[in-house]
Amino acid sequence: MVAASHSPHPDDGGSVVVERQTLRVKPPAMYQVVLLNDNFTPMEFVVAVIQHFFNKDRETATQIMLKVHQEGRGVCGVYTRDIAATKVEQVIGAARQAGHPLQCVMEAI
Repeated sequence: MVAASHSPHPDDGGSVVVERQTLRVKPPAMYQVVLLNDNFTPMEFVVAVIQHFFNKDRETATQIMLKVHQEGRGVCGVYTRDIAATKVEQVIGAARQAGHPLQCVMEAI
């Protein structure tokens, strides 16, 4: 049996240097979920929606509801696109089921 001999090859000057580059990942786009004022949806319902879907305490939910009432709109939270879209659908679905015209939208920030 003959053993193969491996001798190192002389460097031909074609060395390759690999540099490590840090991959920069952009954070996902964020969207704010906004409730819009109307003259028909009861304030108490709006407070309940904010508490339920946005996990706000009663005081914070009431402050957001008053902002919606006085300024015409109020931000309930900031989320990634998919979560914001889900929140909008949940709020609108709950409002329609309860017979209220409450509007909820998402806006890129």
